[in-house]
Amino acid sequence: MKNRRNQRKGAVAVLLCFLMLPLLALLALSVDYGFLLYVRTDLQRVTDQAALAAVRELAPDARGNQNLKNVRDVVREYVQYNLGDAFIVKDEDIEIGRYDPATIYTSVDLLTNGTFDTVRVAIRRDDVANNSVSLYFARLFGSNQSDVSASSTAVLQKARYLGPGSPVFPVAMEKQAWTKISQGESVSIYGDGRIEDSSGRLIPGNFGTVNVGPQSNSTSGLSDQILNGLSQSDLDSLHKDGKIPTSKYIDGKQNPLVLNADPGLSSGMKHAVADVEGLTKLIPIYESTSEENGNNLDFNITGWAVVDVLDSSFSGSNSTSVEVRKSYMYDSRLLPGNSLSDTTWGIEGAFTSPVLIQ
Repeated sequence: MKNRRNQRKGAVAVLLCFLMLPLLALLALSVDYGFLLYVRTDLQRVTDQAALAAVRELAPDARGNQNLKNVRDVVREYVQYNLGDAFIVKDEDIEIGRYDPATIYTSVDLLTNGTFDTVRVAIRRDDVANNSVSLYFARLFGSNQSDVSASSTAVLQKARYLGPGSPVFPVAMEKQAWTKISQGESVSIYGDGRIEDSSGRLIPGNFGTVNVGPQSNSTSGLSDQILNGLSQSDLDSLHKDGKIPTSKYIDGKQNPLVLNADPGLSSGMKHAVADVEGLTKLIPIYESTSEENGNNLDFNITGWAVVDVLDSSFSGSNSTSVEVRKSYMYDSRLLPGNSLSDTTWGIEGAFTSPVLIQ
C-alpha cells in the first residue's frame, strides 16, 4: 500500500510538469494582453482629445476660409504633449472633410466639397510609425512585439438653439438686405435706417433694435445684453409672453419669432457697442413687420446669423452707425440640433460643441 501511495505522488508531479508550460504560456499571454489593452486605451484617450480639439479649428474665418494646416498642427500638438515629442502622426492619418449626412450613423463617409466639419485621427504604433509595442513574457514563445492603433472621428456641430449666455447683438436686419451681403463683406447700418455696403452704396432694406426679452426693454437692458449676452431672465420673459415654447432656449428655426422693435440706434447703447467692437455676435434676421404703432413695431424674426462688430459711431441720426461683417463663429454656449443627419442651418454661420461619432 505504501508503494502505491508513492507512485500516485510521483504521477501528480509528472502531471504538474506537463501542465506548467501551458500555465506559463497563459500567464504570459494574460500579462502581455493586459499591457496591450493599457497601451491601446491610452492611445484612444489621446486620439479622442486630439480629434475634439482639432475639429474646433475648422470654424471658418469671416470669408469662409479654413486653415487645414492649423487643424493638423493641433492634432500633433495634443499627441506629442501626451505621448512625447518624438511621437509621429502621419499626414494620411489625419483626414479632414465634410461628413455625409446619409452615412453619419453608419460608415461616416467623408466628402471633399463644401465647408469641412469633420476630422478623423488615427494614432499608430507599428512598423509604419512609432514602432510596435514590445512584449514581455510572450518573447519566450517567439512574439517580440505587437501593432497597436486607435482612431477617432469628431464632428463640429451646427448650432440651432440660443441658450443663456448666447452672444446676442439685438439689432435685426431685414432678410432681403442680409442676402445681398457677400460672405466676409462689411456693411454700415445707420441711425436713420439706411444700410450701406463697404463702398458706400445703399443696400435696399431696413433694420431695427429688437427686444430679445421683455416687451419694453430699456436702453440699459439692451446694453447689458450686448455686453453679456442672452440672460435667463430674457428667456423667462419671452416664454411668459408666449413668444417661445420653453424658457430653456430660443429655437433658431422657430418661424416666426415675433419681437418688439424700435427704429434707429439709441445713443444709450454707445458705450456697450464700443466695448464689443472686434467680437463676434448673433443678430436676428426678419422677413416682415407688423403695422407700425408710433415708434414701436413688431419684427417677424425668421432666422439668426453671425456678424463681427467692427466699428461704431454715435453722433446724430445721420452719422450714428454700426459697422458689421458677415462672418462665422464657434461658440460652445450655443446648442446643436437633435440629429446630425439634419445639416440645415439653425443659426446661419454658427458652429458649436464638437462630438465624437466613431
